[in-house]
Amino acid sequence: HGQSEWNAAGRWQGQADPPLTDLGELQATHAAQSIGTVDAVFCSTLQRAQRTAEIIVAALGMSPVVTLDELVERHAGDWQGLTRAEIDVRYPGYLAEHRRPDGWESDEDVSARAWAALGAIDRWLDGGEAVVVTHGGIIYQVERDLGAPFERISNLGGRWVDSVDGGFALGDRLELLEGAEITVPNQI
Repeated sequence: HGQSEWNAAGRWQGQADPPLTDLGELQATHAAQSIGTVDAVFCSTLQRAQRTAEIIVAALGMSPVVTLDELVERHAGDWQGLTRAEIDVRYPGYLAEHRRPDGWESDEDVSARAWAALGAIDRWLDGGEAVVVTHGGIIYQVERDLGAPFERISNLGGRWVDSVDGGFALGDRLELLEGAEITVPNQI
């Protein structure tokens, strides 16, 4: 998805639902120009993903966007809404030691949701191609489950996931904003 208000403020979002910034909307518009013909666009039910998907389908002349609850971001527990600095103060050593707070959604639960969504999408597409607008936590979990090392992903970055012989395989990482210099016009 494009930049949200909390991305811009450096806040952990989890399943909180901040909207896109003006820059995030421009990013989605630019990203749509990098997408060729697809059969469908799916997204998380969180507004930052939904708005990004709506912008993409409008630019592609498609409709509707198909929302799936299973594509929402990992719940970040007590860290939702906090910055890294606030987490370090309230939970000393947690980040460095890869510890997580109360309410943090487990890898197993995120994985189950992600694979349920991808299975449903695969059945719906029946060999077609789709854009799936989701969140970093979902992408990281799918990559981890398929053996890829962790690598930070940017807004409107993504990963090809191919349906192969009843399973899934990772394709290339995508950067839909690569080389783009997107700025928000000054507002009065």
